[in-house]
Amino acid sequence: MSIHQFLLALRARFGVFAILLTATILAATVGSFLLPKTYRATVSLLVDAKNEQSLSNVLPLILPQEKLSYLQTQMDIITSKRVARKVVQDLKLAENPSTRAAFERAGGEGAIEEWLAESLLKKLKVETSQSSIIQVTFSSADPHHSAGIANAFAKAYIDTMLELRVEPTRQAAEWYDEQLKTLRANLEDAQAKLTNYLQREGIVSVDERSDVDSTRLGALSEQVVKAQEQTFQWSAREQQAREFLKRGGSLDRLPDVLDNPFVQRLKTDLHQGEAKLHELATQYGSNYPQYQRQLSENRSLREKLDAEMRKVAEGIASSARQSRQREANLTKAMAAQRARLLELKDSRNEFTVLRRNVESAERAYDTAMQRHVVSQVESRASQTNVTVLNPAAVPGKPSLPKIPLNIALSVVVGTMLGIGMVVLMEMIDRRVRSRNDLNLDVPLLVVLNAWQPAANRLLGPPSGTARALPNPG
Repeated sequence: MSIHQFLLALRARFGVFAILLTATILAATVGSFLLPKTYRATVSLLVDAKNEQSLSNVLPLILPQEKLSYLQTQMDIITSKRVARKVVQDLKLAENPSTRAAFERAGGEGAIEEWLAESLLKKLKVETSQSSIIQVTFSSADPHHSAGIANAFAKAYIDTMLELRVEPTRQAAEWYDEQLKTLRANLEDAQAKLTNYLQREGIVSVDERSDVDSTRLGALSEQVVKAQEQTFQWSAREQQAREFLKRGGSLDRLPDVLDNPFVQRLKTDLHQGEAKLHELATQYGSNYPQYQRQLSENRSLREKLDAEMRKVAEGIASSARQSRQREANLTKAMAAQRARLLELKDSRNEFTVLRRNVESAERAYDTAMQRHVVSQVESRASQTNVTVLNPAAVPGKPSLPKIPLNIALSVVVGTMLGIGMVVLMEMIDRRVRSRNDLNLDVPLLVVLNAWQPAANRLLGPPSGTARALPNPG
């Protein structure tokens, strides 16, 4: 069906189209006026990301995805049964006789609070946009009831958020109270062990004691080295003296004897006495008293010289023995000092372990104390990060039904129904309304134009007529 044919059919059946359109508009208008009115009350909530009553000074950097997720979580909390039950309890809806009667008519199964909560959630709508504002809308037939329920949902949501924040922190504070007792006992035990160890070992400062012992060990090492050098020298001199005497040398030829000043002085005195004795023997003879006295002095010097030389030789061996003994004593003292230093290092390791135990116990106690203080402060919070931006006001006009919108929709629907009915009737009762509807292979004699008045046809052939036969001229 072409557009021209459709318009001809619509003109021919315009009555049917008008009746359907009018009936649809009237039905929509009457139905809109007869439908029960619904009033919507909306409360606006501002959800802030930061928390002013928290001891944490770090503001989290919230990404857009995280913000949307956070707002979605808040919307889920608002539409939860916990908040709805709190609304029922705050407004005491379960005590209303009309509410109980409606509950009985609905079947009366289960708790009336649960039934009321589900009924309220069915009429609740929560929306948000890219901002931090959440719109909570409640719909009902009573405007005052709608505003009261919307504001009650906002209050119940804020109270629930406060409970969700305070309850975990209160439980955490109680848990930290118990943990602090154990951590304090551990700290006191570690400090007591460290104090007992210091008292038992007589340690005032481990670092100073270690430095003193290290210095003493260094001094003993230097003394041992010097004693070893002296022992080597005296042992060499003793060995040299033994070999010299073993080869038949006399004591007065020993290097130590030759280097001894007292022996040299005795030798000088003895040489002078020998010279004087020779002079007396030449002058007076051997029986002269002065000669005998000088001879006696020479014998005494000789005995003293021999005794001194033996003493020097014995002194070499004695000095070698003393040097070896001193070296052995210093070596033993150095070994004892080294053992003491190793023992002190072991003791210092034990001290380090005990001190680290104390430090670990202190850190654990301090950390728990800080968390305990934070939990105590946050458990006493009286505000949340949610604020009522715009409370719900009593709506003056109903939101439903929307009469102008319904009438406009009825016009559209009625037009579509009328057009559909015209097309359907035309398909069922097909009529010839123009020459295009005839599919004949014979020439047309004449075409009657229903649109042209009769007066014009008397004046001449109509403009729409076609000749049956060709023009002879």
